[in-house]
Amino acid sequence: MTDRTDTTTLWRPVGPQELALIEEAGFRAFPPRLPEQPIFYPVLTEAYAVKIARDWNVKASGAGFVTRFEVRTDYLAGFAVREAGGRSHLEYWVPAEELPAFNAAIVGEIVVTQEFR
Repeated sequence: MTDRTDTTTLWRPVGPQELALIEEAGFRAFPPRLPEQPIFYPVLTEAYAVKIARDWNVKASGAGFVTRFEVRTDYLAGFAVREAGGRSHLEYWVPAEELPAFNAAIVGEIVVTQEFR
């Protein structure tokens, strides 16, 4: 018998304000969505996260960061992978009200892997 939990690696591009909130949570959770943000979308590849952080977050807020984290695979089975504008642009769409459960399914810490300014 094993205690190992199967996990899936995901990435999320964030700006400086969201990163500060992740840090406040001890790098263990993503902050609640704002009213105009009904979906939380972690992405399936680092390359896609880099593209968003570099090309969108930097323009919008002066900096972009790529985060990497592990989520229990059994939890993710309840969500479909969505294509967002191209076959290499794959993400999960997690309704904002599901974010507390999503955060509870994160295994380990959220790690910043890249930074763009």
